[in-house]
Amino acid sequence: MPLGNKDKKKQYSEPQKIEASGRVRLVGNSPMTSLVISGEDREWYVESGEKKKLMHLQQQNVIVIANEYYEDRVFANGTSAGRFYFLKDIIVVDPKP
Repeated sequence: MPLGNKDKKKQYSEPQKIEASGRVRLVGNSPMTSLVISGEDREWYVESGEKKKLMHLQQQNVIVIANEYYEDRVFANGTSAGRFYFLKDIIVVDPKP
């Protein structure tokens, strides 16, 4: 089912600086892949402009400092698709670049 807004106002948060740690993974099907950091309690999607910083670290554990924000998404029929967390302005702390 496609994502849409079904006349609902988009819910999102203001960015907050955090330290995130987890494994860098590429998810999805070509051509719609996403780079994510999978932590113990959360999965963060990496903004497309930030992918270069982490693409070479796939399947490695990393620690980053970044601005985190979320979006509450809904399917086209109006039901919740869940909360998606994103990272931007990423600085890789470990492993050292």
